[in-house]
Amino acid sequence: MTRIGIFGAAALAFASPLSAKEAAIHPAVISDPAPDAAYPAGMSAFVIPSEDGALNALFYTAAGSGLHPTLLLLHGFPGNEQNLDLAQAARRAGWNVLTLHYRGSWGSPGSFSFTHASEDAWNALQFLQRSANVARYRIDTSAIVIAGHSMGGFMAADVAAAEPHVAGLFLIDPWDPAETVAALSTPQGEAGWKEEVAGDLPPLKGATYESLTGEIRANGEKFDLGRQLVGYGRRPLTIIGAERGIGAMARKVTADAQSANPDTRLMVWPTDHSFSDKRIALADALVRFLKQIAPMAR
Repeated sequence: MTRIGIFGAAALAFASPLSAKEAAIHPAVISDPAPDAAYPAGMSAFVIPSEDGALNALFYTAAGSGLHPTLLLLHGFPGNEQNLDLAQAARRAGWNVLTLHYRGSWGSPGSFSFTHASEDAWNALQFLQRSANVARYRIDTSAIVIAGHSMGGFMAADVAAAEPHVAGLFLIDPWDPAETVAALSTPQGEAGWKEEVAGDLPPLKGATYESLTGEIRANGEKFDLGRQLVGYGRRPLTIIGAERGIGAMARKVTADAQSANPDTRLMVWPTDHSFSDKRIALADALVRFLKQIAPMAR
């Protein structure tokens, strides 16, 4: 979606010397931890069943014994920017990370729709809480955080509002479908949305402009990011918007979120929707947010 689309002293001991500027960045963003021969970092690829399809998924396993806090990382529409640099930074900080492609996107079986993406995000969250997966991937179910970019930001808020066990929510220039529906009332807004969808359909299966637009028009109660953030309540929440992206949406929904949680944090940065020139800063912001949730992670 283009426009809408512990480390402490011990870690510094094996990191390269840091410049004054780098010293302000969390070490997990810019340096590798010492290898753990007994419990090395790893990666597993598999599919997660989801209704009438499946999700092509990657699970980044953090190094170290014991249970690990875990991040569910959701990409946007259609998912050209997958934010895997954020996944790697989170893993270096001691977090497991699950990332995936929604049904009907990028080769995942099934058909794509916004409703299906919401179901897929929910099924991925349930995957992280099943006892067999908890044991296999050493997941600390008391410290599961969801992060989402653009459309993935809406999906993250949607499922986090429905699951009280989610410990934190990190939204990256999140898309508010309700604002898109409002914009469709003008010829300019409708033309912009048509152009957006046309450019994003190629990697998606089973979706059309009419089907996607019909979904968000017909179910305004569900496809309202501000409403979902109110439902999420007082749990930790950070929203980072992009001035050259859809930061105006981020500002608007933050007001809704703060009505339920005055501690909601908003930052709007002078960058584009993909944070093309703010990747280190974005990874640093995410890792620091995760540290608030599980301060004893490596």
